[in-house]
Amino acid sequence: MEGFRFSKFDPGDSRPPFDRLFEIFREVLLHTSGDVAEALSWMNEIDRQHQLTTDEYGMGDFIEDLKKRGYIREEEQELRITPKTEQDIRKSALDQLFGKLRKGRQGNRSTRYTGNGDETSTEKRPYEFGDPPENISLSDSIRNAQVNHGIGEFRLEENDLECLRKRIQTQTSTVLMIGYFHSMILYGEDRINCKRFGTG
Repeated sequence: MEGFRFSKFDPGDSRPPFDRLFEIFREVLLHTSGDVAEALSWMNEIDRQHQLTTDEYGMGDFIEDLKKRGYIREEEQELRITPKTEQDIRKSALDQLFGKLRKGRQGNRSTRYTGNGDETSTEKRPYEFGDPPENISLSDSIRNAQVNHGIGEFRLEENDLECLRKRIQTQTSTVLMIGYFHSMILYGEDRINCKRFGTG
């Protein structure tokens, strides 16, 4: 009798073909300084090595979708990125920098974590041993005591207490972003524009 066979679960990538290819295309554009023709050449090479496309959706379909969705346009028989693509690249870069902030030392960047942090939120939770007294919500705790024990004789027990949640903030480092594009060398001189976004 044959028993069970276990294999590694592969959830695959359920995103549409365009979304999967565009994520790679966006990264390749950063390495080609926005040169669409060179980026597409790299994409073809990556496709040959890793089979990114299928018989149903090939690189030609991807390029047509890039044009239809306004990410590239043809100017003087040359493909160029559009402001929409530049904005998408900037948004993606900032998401990578600030979208995955972890719990860390005290700072002033908000995170999605709650606990004994710095910034008080409107969310409540049951009291846990060790919670500081200043976190206890008096009005909610008194209301719970009246609901749980009646109003004839006031009695406040541990399970009546509610605490305000606090959001944990973390530190970040200074981000220095340097943009270097072909337009900076069109007039025979190299120009690098730097912008400092801020510190934590």
